[in-house]
Amino acid sequence: MIPAPTLVPFASCDDPGWAEAMTIYRNAFPAKERWHEERYAEALADPLFEADAIRLGDRMAGLLFHWQAGPFRYVEHLAVDPALRGQQIGSRALEALGERFGRLVLEIDPPEDEISVRRLHFYERSGFAANPWHYLHPSYRRPFEPHRLVLLSRPAPLENDEARAFADFIREHVLLYSDHERPEMPRIEMPAH
Repeated sequence: MIPAPTLVPFASCDDPGWAEAMTIYRNAFPAKERWHEERYAEALADPLFEADAIRLGDRMAGLLFHWQAGPFRYVEHLAVDPALRGQQIGSRALEALGERFGRLVLEIDPPEDEISVRRLHFYERSGFAANPWHYLHPSYRRPFEPHRLVLLSRPAPLENDEARAFADFIREHVLLYSDHERPEMPRIEMPAH
C-alpha cells in the first residue's frame, strides 16, 4: 500500500521539487494549455493562486495548481508522474483539496477519444459532474487557438450565474498570467435545446 499523498505548497520557484514539478507539467500538458514558466514567479505571490506539490513521503508524485475563484476552487492543472499513475494519487489529492476547500471546478477536453473518455470517467469517480455549458477557452500562448472544453464541478453542477462568474474569473484574473493583453474568452453559453 502506498502512503497517502500530501499537498505541500510551493512558496517560490526556488523551493525543493519545483524543477521536478515543471518537468511533470511540461510532459502532461500541451504548450497551448501551459503558461510560460517564468510567470509562476509572479503567480506564486498572488493570494488567490496556490501551487502544490503532491508528495508521497519524500518523493515528488505530481502537481496540483489551483485558484480561489469566488465560492469554489478552480483546479487549473493536476498531473501525476507517469510512473505513479493508476495508484489513486490524483483522486486522493483531489479528495484532500475538496475536504479543504469544498466546491471544486475544473476543465477537461471533450470526451471524444479513448484518453479523454477515461479522463472524464476518472473525474466522475472523484465526484465531479459535467456541466451542460458550451465552453470555449483560449490558449494561454500565441498563436491563440481557442478550444472547446467541458466544465466539471463537484459536488454538483454550477448554476447559470456561477458558470458565468467562473468564466469572468478566468478572463479577468487567470489570463493575466498568459500572453493575452485583453482576453475576450472564455465564452460560456447554454446549449440550444
